[in-house]
Amino acid sequence: MVDLFEPWRFWPALFVALEACPGAPPPFATLDSILLDLPTMELRVRGDDRGRGGVPVLIVAPLALHDSVIADFAPGFSLAATLDAAGPVAITRWRSATPQMRLLTIDSYLAELNVAVDELGGRAALVGLCQGGWLAAIYAARFPSKVAALALAGAPIDLEAAPSQIVSNVAATPAPLLQSYLAAFGGLAPGDHRRLVWTRAALDATAREALQREPTIAQQAAFDRWNAYTLALPGPFFSEATEWLFRENRLAQGRLRALGKVCDLAAIEAPILLLMAKGDIIIPPPQTLAIKALCPQAHISARMAEGVHLSLFMGADMLDGPWREIAAELAQAISRPRSSRCRARNVS
Repeated sequence: MVDLFEPWRFWPALFVALEACPGAPPPFATLDSILLDLPTMELRVRGDDRGRGGVPVLIVAPLALHDSVIADFAPGFSLAATLDAAGPVAITRWRSATPQMRLLTIDSYLAELNVAVDELGGRAALVGLCQGGWLAAIYAARFPSKVAALALAGAPIDLEAAPSQIVSNVAATPAPLLQSYLAAFGGLAPGDHRRLVWTRAALDATAREALQREPTIAQQAAFDRWNAYTLALPGPFFSEATEWLFRENRLAQGRLRALGKVCDLAAIEAPILLLMAKGDIIIPPPQTLAIKALCPQAHISARMAEGVHLSLFMGADMLDGPWREIAAELAQAISRPRSSRCRARNVS
């Protein structure tokens, strides 16, 4: 294997070897209809939800390694199906970056997330998963009146709250080396960019750990297809996320600019629901839990469950237990009048 710090001229060959014929992820289990077709994403919903009333639940899927189908993987392993109890569900199905997307930034994704919320009626409960969690949190701080509730699972919010291998890897990667890496691929971070910052544990999670059940042959095959299909990211987006969040921790420090304004998490007034896994070594729970000290106006509830990082989003026990409780809390939050405010009431 080529070492990260060998000259970047070797990386294109490594990319070709690892990314050839990546196939495609398995299909979505329930979210079978495309409501919007945007440069960064498909906004997917369930076909028979069209016209269903109520404030929607928008899953802001992970935007780092894998396809968004993680949140609607299969019958019995679908977060989208569990959250249907709270209201009509939509998801950001992020696109793998193409050369035409090479200039897109965090602001580009936030702007299209805003278009998606407007298409859903102008107000939504956001459910941010992993890297989609910091994007959802930024959006909730930038557009607080558009967010009825915010649920975060395994989301990196304060990267200094606990050590992690990702943060260590970023700290050990000089910024010029990162820019050379992106330049080698025409301004994109290819699907195997995880080798730059992600831990080996992120690559080695098994289907049994993720699903919290012994998988059937069909489920194992679907998991292998999902795991093999990785997303390329626009270089500016990848660089900003790496530098601003993982190296400089700007979000937690109140120094991150989003769509022309400094993003202050203290502006969030909607209820915040947190879910963390005891065995999560990718995003250690304190990195998510730290948002409690950053949002004094929000009512915050937190849950810690058995499991690993991937099981937060597709594990049977997670979906049957804490996610059902979260769906019920989301339904209550959605039903409250917009003028109702919960202030300075953090609970664990």
